[in-house]
Amino acid sequence: MSGMRARQSMTFSAFQRAALRALAALTMLLATSVRSNFVFDDDPFQPVTQDETVAVGGVVTLTCSVKENDNSSLQWSNTAQQTLYFGEKRALRDNRIQLVKSTGTELIISISDVQLSDDGEYTCSIFTMPVRTARATVTVLGVPGKPVITGFDDPVEEGGKVSLTCTSSGSKPPAKLHWYRDQEEIQGRPDVVESNTDEPTYTVTSELTLTVTRDDNNALIACAVDHPSIANGDKRTEQPLSVLFSPSVSIQPESDLPREGEKFFLQCVGNGNPEPTAFVWRRKDAELPPLAKVDGAFLRFESLNKSDNGVYECEADNGIGMGDIAHTLLVQEAGVKAADPTAMSTSSGVDHAVIGGVVAVIVFIMLCLLIVLGRYLIRHKGTYLTHEAKGSDDAPDADTAIINAEGGHSGVDDKKEYFI
Repeated sequence: MSGMRARQSMTFSAFQRAALRALAALTMLLATSVRSNFVFDDDPFQPVTQDETVAVGGVVTLTCSVKENDNSSLQWSNTAQQTLYFGEKRALRDNRIQLVKSTGTELIISISDVQLSDDGEYTCSIFTMPVRTARATVTVLGVPGKPVITGFDDPVEEGGKVSLTCTSSGSKPPAKLHWYRDQEEIQGRPDVVESNTDEPTYTVTSELTLTVTRDDNNALIACAVDHPSIANGDKRTEQPLSVLFSPSVSIQPESDLPREGEKFFLQCVGNGNPEPTAFVWRRKDAELPPLAKVDGAFLRFESLNKSDNGVYECEADNGIGMGDIAHTLLVQEAGVKAADPTAMSTSSGVDHAVIGGVVAVIVFIMLCLLIVLGRYLIRHKGTYLTHEAKGSDDAPDADTAIINAEGGHSGVDDKKEYFI
């Protein structure tokens, strides 16, 4: 009986020990840190951080905050879990890392002159029970180098092909390359991305092949880098093209109205790359006039004559090709001047003004005469009396008036009648 009790006592002791072990394990589990990727919204002691992106050489600011604090200190640690700041106390001797702000609920630090080695996860901790942490990922962008264009060394003849290669190194993530002709974007081959050894950056290469024309001469072919670490257009390289092409030719006369007896010249102008240096002058269906002299690009006439009329041709050569053009020369007779439209217009205007003035004077004189004549007629209207009517006004009756009128014919004082 006593043996059975002893065995039961031993069994109960073993059970107690197992229970204690389970309790200890549970306690350790509860003491495990609460991670930021499993945040309790109703936990006022849970730190809050945010991810940051910065280019190499820039400054990044890390902020850690809590809603409440039970007098526990906040702490920032780097990617190697080295403590940077514990509250306002510096823990790591790195002058690039500075304290911005430290309170019971917030800890802010900054890292200047950021390097690629600073890329990674940073941890903010608050030493409550249990310890709570939050992580912030710092993404460091590798700044791409200025692009380099290769493949163009010598001028290319019109119709030939040009193959250019653009390369930019040091970007993280890989940059994108774009080709431009002057301000217009053109398509090159897809970018080729290669990892750089000993650092987490990339080298990007793009190729462009063009069939050139004379319009491409002096055109600017540019390669530009597109990357989040730089503003558009900050990294751009330009390569001018030089295209060789045969000349296009024109003839420019000294005057549009060449006259007999005058000096005169025709100039042959060639536009090519290179500029033409050899010129040949010909007269169609005839020899050049005796007084015409070839002076390189000029055909000079010492004294024009009607016999110089004709079609003259110029041929220019620049070593790449030749171009020619024809010009018809018509010599005007000496003393004969071409009508000047401006002078004709001016003369016509003067004639019209003179005619208008004369008409105005005539109209004015006629109006004056009409006015004078009208006034004269008005003044003499009703005052004309014939000789027969004289004396009738003083007669007492009609019979007497008739007798007086008849007697007037025999009077000595006969008067003549005047009509106006």
